[in-house]
Amino acid sequence: MRNPNTDPLLTPVNEAGFALDEAVLFLDTHPCDMGALAYYRQAKMRYEQAVSAYENQRGPLMMNHVNDSHYWTWVDGPWPWEGGCR
Repeated sequence: MRNPNTDPLLTPVNEAGFALDEAVLFLDTHPCDMGALAYYRQAKMRYEQAVSAYENQRGPLMMNHVNDSHYWTWVDGPWPWEGGCR
């Protein structure tokens, strides 16, 4: 089985998610830091773009991103153990 963390579409999601988490942690202790707030907005935008790029190619990344009201698409496609993380 392939390591899902080597997926070229998932790497930007992980990197942007890490930056976003770090920004949130910093803002927890520095809520008025305008530079940190600007960084948070940029990190959030990069994360949303990375998730969107991933989902356009691979389908929903998280179950709360299923948008089809007529079919539960979370179960579509091959599962990771079936080679779905490529």
